[in-house]
Amino acid sequence: MRFFQLLARPFVVFVERYYPDPFVFVVLLSALTFLLSLVLADATPTTALSAWGDGLPSLLAFTAQICITLLTAHALAHTDRVQILLKRIGNIPNSAAGAYALVAFSAGIGSLIAWSLGLIAGATVAREVARQAVTRGIRIHYPLLVASAYAGFVIWHMGYSSSAGLFVATAGHSLEAEIGIIPITDTVFTLHNGLLALITLAVICIICPLMRPHERDIIEIYPVLLEEHSEDPGERPGRETFAQYLDAMRPLTLLLGAGLFCYIGYSFYAKGFHLNLNLVNWSFLGAGLLLARSPSHYVQLINNASSTIGPVLIQYPFYAGILGMMQGTGLAGIISDWFTSIATPQTLSFFAFLCAGLVNMFIPSGGGQWAVQGPIFIEAGQNLGVDPSIIVLAISYGDQWTNMIQPFWTIPLLAIAGLHMRQIMGYTFVIFLLTLFLFGGGLLLWGAG
Repeated sequence: MRFFQLLARPFVVFVERYYPDPFVFVVLLSALTFLLSLVLADATPTTALSAWGDGLPSLLAFTAQICITLLTAHALAHTDRVQILLKRIGNIPNSAAGAYALVAFSAGIGSLIAWSLGLIAGATVAREVARQAVTRGIRIHYPLLVASAYAGFVIWHMGYSSSAGLFVATAGHSLEAEIGIIPITDTVFTLHNGLLALITLAVICIICPLMRPHERDIIEIYPVLLEEHSEDPGERPGRETFAQYLDAMRPLTLLLGAGLFCYIGYSFYAKGFHLNLNLVNWSFLGAGLLLARSPSHYVQLINNASSTIGPVLIQYPFYAGILGMMQGTGLAGIISDWFTSIATPQTLSFFAFLCAGLVNMFIPSGGGQWAVQGPIFIEAGQNLGVDPSIIVLAISYGDQWTNMIQPFWTIPLLAIAGLHMRQIMGYTFVIFLLTLFLFGGGLLLWGAG
């Protein structure tokens, strides 16, 4: 235990002193990408500027999807019945070690189902576990507890919402002429991917409790986060008007929620069981409507969740601009080509993983990153005789790996948990190092086989 305390400590200090706010982070990355475009890609300032500006709106649809995810998932988590469930989960741990492990496990399982579910579930479970621990006299370091939730997110690409895996499994994808359609059973649902995901989650559940700081350094959940906030929209007794009667009429939300689930069920029936971000969003929305007390109650839940989307709205267009620069100037191709030039059939997947981890720092989007790197590494795989399904997994692993040191995806989690990024990312740096060996080692073993 002492070893991991000592290992985490310098990263905690580094992040607290030197890691910028996520918005400053994207500004610095934009400037760095601009300079690299000039130096490495020989782009002119006007070319790089134009590529940046043209890229700004390129991910607006995805940004809207993320915001709907955050709003609906947050609202669902604060409905009465889900709050009761969370309280029961919060009562499960009998020790601090059990609390860290439970939160990491909950976030990991949620992430395997859908990345958005992992972030929201991890944050809500962490907050409730911390609240229940105070009432039971269990001292828990709240920043590490929330970091454990984010650590579980590191396996999201190994689950059913894997962007790259779903992309190549969809008819008509842009690389179909080169690799055909690769079913999800050849990527996400393979034995080696599932086994590595479970091993990684088990290691995280063991390591997170071991990073617990000394008793004198423990920071428990802030008192303001212990307060029970009423979600009641304040309906007037007696429902004096017809409008107020409609506002409080629960059958309206039940009807709309049932309609959404009927559509989702029909979609699975007509197209087979499939999952994408839209269906995840409609699931959150439908469940929230079914569990809300009334239309006005659900509107109040959404209003309470609105604070979670501001940082996403302001930051993601700038990441889209970075994506535009890297594509428009050829910088992404130069980086990828360098990795492929030193690879062998046994190491190509490992270098694809490292390259994807690097690019993810600039483009924290699984789909956007695959669009940039997928064609280059697929072509290299064909030249070296490497199965394209391994390339898909390698890029997926790299994308999820450096999320542990890329602060963007902490935004939705921390909006619920009530902490700042600097308070948790020192611990996730340790997870970043551990998963380098787990993911990289797994890919090297498959390459050698």
